[in-house]
Amino acid sequence: MKKVLIANRGEIAVRIARACRDYGVASVAVYADADIDALHVRLADEAYALEGERSTDTYLCIDKLLAIAARAGADAVHPGYGFLSERADFARAVIDAGLTWIGPDPATIDALGDKVEARRIALRVGAPLVAGTENPVADASEVVAFAEQHGLPIAIKAAFGGGGRGLKVAWQLEEVRELYESAVREATAAFGRGECFVERFLDRPRHIEAQIIADRHGRVVVVGTRDCSLQRRNQKLIEEAPAPYLDAGLRQRIHDSAQRICAEAGYVGAGTVEFLLSADGTLSFLEVNTRLQVEHPVTEETSGIDLVIEQLRVADGLPLSFEGTPTPRGHSFEFRINAEDAGNGFLPTPGAIERFQAPSGPGVRLDTGVGEGSRVSPNFDSMIAKLIVTGATREQAIQRARRALAEFKVEGVATVLPFHQAVMDHHDFTAPQTFAVHTRWIETDFASQISIAPRPAAGADAGVVRTFIEIDGKRHDLGLPAALLRGVSVNAAGSASQDEVVQQAVDPRAVLAPVAGNLHAWVVENGTAVEAGQVIAVMEAMKMETSVLAPCAGVLEVSEQPGRDIDAKSVIGRIAMN
Repeated sequence: MKKVLIANRGEIAVRIARACRDYGVASVAVYADADIDALHVRLADEAYALEGERSTDTYLCIDKLLAIAARAGADAVHPGYGFLSERADFARAVIDAGLTWIGPDPATIDALGDKVEARRIALRVGAPLVAGTENPVADASEVVAFAEQHGLPIAIKAAFGGGGRGLKVAWQLEEVRELYESAVREATAAFGRGECFVERFLDRPRHIEAQIIADRHGRVVVVGTRDCSLQRRNQKLIEEAPAPYLDAGLRQRIHDSAQRICAEAGYVGAGTVEFLLSADGTLSFLEVNTRLQVEHPVTEETSGIDLVIEQLRVADGLPLSFEGTPTPRGHSFEFRINAEDAGNGFLPTPGAIERFQAPSGPGVRLDTGVGEGSRVSPNFDSMIAKLIVTGATREQAIQRARRALAEFKVEGVATVLPFHQAVMDHHDFTAPQTFAVHTRWIETDFASQISIAPRPAAGADAGVVRTFIEIDGKRHDLGLPAALLRGVSVNAAGSASQDEVVQQAVDPRAVLAPVAGNLHAWVVENGTAVEAGQVIAVMEAMKMETSVLAPCAGVLEVSEQPGRDIDAKSVIGRIAMN
């Protein structure tokens, strides 16, 4: 390989660009319109426009990506995680174009990316598994039938996805149909395919995973384990390695199952085998993620292995640079820094980052895709950075994490930093020799009060405005005196000012957008009588659905149509009196 096109954005694109430089190959970045000044664009050797705003028009557009690869002279493609990373059709298209695909073979992605087929493979090698459907379900009635046969709760899961998107847990029979439709919508939006399957849901389990990497010389190695139990809405927030408080027998069972599953599938490259571990000790295979994981840094820190470099080596046909599972060196935590208001239901908060003061010191690593002045787009994932903290022991890592989190300052957008600080002071997570956290711990046990993030103040103009021009689709930097741009509005035409938003909120019957994002659909028709707290619409922001609730009882009057991009707190309708 000589030049790698990075088919992604944000911190993972930055991570790959740096690994390319370490490995001695050039990197090519791509960017949606909103990402023209993103950190990954600045750090790559070259950058090309995808000419669009949404994922479907940019980072999910295979034709555009391959055209840029050809234009830039790239001879390899790294997909990162998310987007097209687990799409076998993308891998095939890359290979058919004569490029090196940095990932598992397309047939392996097909087999393991299809969660139903992955279950079959797990059964063949004797991996532990709970009851589930043999094939993707055709409609909601099949989901209801499974629930009636096996009991509740059940998990409705995207067959061709991961990362918590397209995953819904039904606790009551009457909510199954609505949750199935929501899972299909989320899966389609995130992965381009909406098929879902169903399995029994283990209540209050731990989420354990095994990092594997395999070369083309017959070696499939488990690099280590991680615990990713601390989640909200099936999205991981804190991960750690190695997974704590597992006895030697259980840890070996996880290692052996992961190795056998991947060997059976003919795996090549980096991947993760995930399991659920219930409170009574029941272990069940969950899925295989056929890509690099968000949480890979904690394994790197505790194993001493650069997993991205290993991916590049494997793609080049080289053997792995190490032998066997390494003995963990210390303990590591990863904190996902999401642009979400933890004090306001973890609502996404896109906008401009006015201050970004990162921590440093012994044991601290920061993987980020943003800096001061960056804008967080509502069209993409809410994660802006990852804080990784490592110590000789779990106890030392906890102490260092408390210090690093206290140093970390972000202003302009809300983040989950206050939540992370609260968790690192919580007995359930930090008490020696105990681990009371499970995948629904935040919803069921976590009771700490976190203040709603303050509204950002207006910032002053800089003396010089750094901007860009595109010449024939390739990005070039440009600096202009701020005086030249005075009088040019930075707000999109028709967007509400802060004063207008405050005035709108005075009306107690106004239906306000809870997040900045796309108004996906009205669940209730215009002119319908509704009750206070009833779900009346669905918005999509940062690849997750958010319900819009009626503020009071009355008759719905719709003022915004589905498909529109809406600012947070904007009026989208009103509840008129009966």
